[in-house]
Amino acid sequence: MLLPILRWPDPRLSQSCAPAVLDADLRSLAKDMLETMYAAPGRGLAAPQVGRLVRMFVMDVGWKTGEPAPMVFVNPELELLGDRILGPEGCLSIPGPVTDVERNDQVRLRWTDLDGGAQDATFDGFAAICIQHEFDHLNGILTLDRLSPEARSVAEAEVLA
Repeated sequence: MLLPILRWPDPRLSQSCAPAVLDADLRSLAKDMLETMYAAPGRGLAAPQVGRLVRMFVMDVGWKTGEPAPMVFVNPELELLGDRILGPEGCLSIPGPVTDVERNDQVRLRWTDLDGGAQDATFDGFAAICIQHEFDHLNGILTLDRLSPEARSVAEAEVLA
């Protein structure tokens, strides 16, 4: 089922999320979030973006150029690795502007999968950027919050135009 994606400045996008409880409802939410992400079309989607304030996000960074490889991250824990880089990011909750955001080019993520298994992996490149972006959503942080005051004003004006 397609879910409505919250748009900035919805205040729920600025709230930190509670730990997710792995149950049938969460599994159903993950399925619906993946369907919504693909339809948007996006490469990642966090639960707060669809109005659910729980620590879960979905991602598929390669589906636009190759075979779909959906991933679901429940209660992720992030460790930043590598170097800081500046690169363009868009957000399904902030339609319009693509802004340059500074991120790490590598991360280590620990999470629970939908079967309750503990997972641990290192990601780099675009996957690392996407993970940091979606992880930010779980903490109520938007790309706008990572911009200088001047760049944020420009981006906000573009969204509100």
